[in-house]
Amino acid sequence: MRNLQRLMLRSRANALLSTRRVTQVNQGRATAGVDGRTALAGPERVDLARWVQQHGCRPLARPVRRIYIPKANGKRRPLGIPVIADRAAQAVVLNALEPEWEARFESRSYGFRPGRGCHDAIEAIFAVCKGKNPKRAWVLDADLTAAFDRIDHHRLLGHLHGFPAREPVARWLRAGAIENRRYAPTEEGTPQGGVISPLLMNIALHGIETAAGARQQTTPSHRGWSVPGTPVVVRYADDLVALCSTQEQAEQVQQRLAQWLAPRGLTFNEDKTRIVHLSEGFDFLGFTVRHYRNPGKLLITPSKAAVKRFRARLRSEVRSLHGANALAVISRLNPILRGWAAYYRTVVSKKVFNDIDSTLVWTMLKWARHRHETKSYRWIVNRYFGRFHPARQDRWLFGDRDTGACLTRLSWTPIRRHQMVNADASPDNPALTYYWRQRRRRRLPPDTPTAPGPAPYTLRRPTGLA
Repeated sequence: MRNLQRLMLRSRANALLSTRRVTQVNQGRATAGVDGRTALAGPERVDLARWVQQHGCRPLARPVRRIYIPKANGKRRPLGIPVIADRAAQAVVLNALEPEWEARFESRSYGFRPGRGCHDAIEAIFAVCKGKNPKRAWVLDADLTAAFDRIDHHRLLGHLHGFPAREPVARWLRAGAIENRRYAPTEEGTPQGGVISPLLMNIALHGIETAAGARQQTTPSHRGWSVPGTPVVVRYADDLVALCSTQEQAEQVQQRLAQWLAPRGLTFNEDKTRIVHLSEGFDFLGFTVRHYRNPGKLLITPSKAAVKRFRARLRSEVRSLHGANALAVISRLNPILRGWAAYYRTVVSKKVFNDIDSTLVWTMLKWARHRHETKSYRWIVNRYFGRFHPARQDRWLFGDRDTGACLTRLSWTPIRRHQMVNADASPDNPALTYYWRQRRRRRLPPDTPTAPGPAPYTLRRPTGLA
């Protein structure tokens, strides 16, 4: 394994793939570090790939540029942006280190791992808690305080003993940060914004299931199943839930995890950590998980906070488009609507989708009224609303009559249960090539029709809209 990692670190193919990732694929490819440099042009990418292959793991690391992004609770999340050369070098190290730890990570760790995501974590919770009388009905809903910023470096680097690129990782961790032209050393934590930071977070938290007392069957026919009476821990990065049989067991798990986290520099966020019963429900990754005694089912829905944030975002986007034409509004909102629908299409979301669609009709009426202040309500409806979709009979679709494009409705997205990833399935296993090809096959939400719509129709006020 170490020989393969050394081969990966000096591989030209790895350097080219890593350069492509940080300069063409990542969303932050146009964001520069403290040196102000990016590599967006073709010749710059070629030079960067050549430099990374020859010198990527040897020179000293540059400090990261500290920026802040707003959080949902009004606070700000710190990000550390490395220079483009360090980002490419980190991607090379990531490709060499990740396969080793993918073979070690716990089966119910889903955050920042290839082939796993939020929907797998939600489906894992559903698989444990479904049924009329779930055996694990007490939940420790835990959140770690500033986990990325407080990871103990010494403990983390101890997990990388023997890794050929351990020293470059240590230099990146201790490179420091520059904020408002002032240098600040980083004696703990791994900067969010670095390519390798999510993997380091998972390495630091590896073993948390064992610390909580979770146990799994080892027999081939029941592999991945939990031992009866033991808690089940589902983790996504620094967010985790422990599903327990009794309230006392949940309290014991919280105490054991607090002691396990302390040497690693981590603590529970007391404001967000609580023990609840499934009948009360809890929020996890933007979903609300709650068991209802009548009719005796576990229902997972979009959380109220997530719906509120999405409505606020739609209002903000529409306000920023005052003065734009209908086609510009459709082009801006459709990707947002499709993305939100794709995220929540695997749970009980049909009612929420319908409510947002109804509200969006009135929002677009207000937008059109603001654009045409001297026109009547009848004229606005005949100009912007109609049966734009060639295969549907929705009469209140907002669209552009010149091109036939219309605003996508969330209710058009079918509700489909997500197929959870197999517990022991690794993307590096060549025997599972077909399995992963099937899972990675893209399934796009319904597209916006481009055929011209029919002529204006007689005004009728929409009914049943909030």
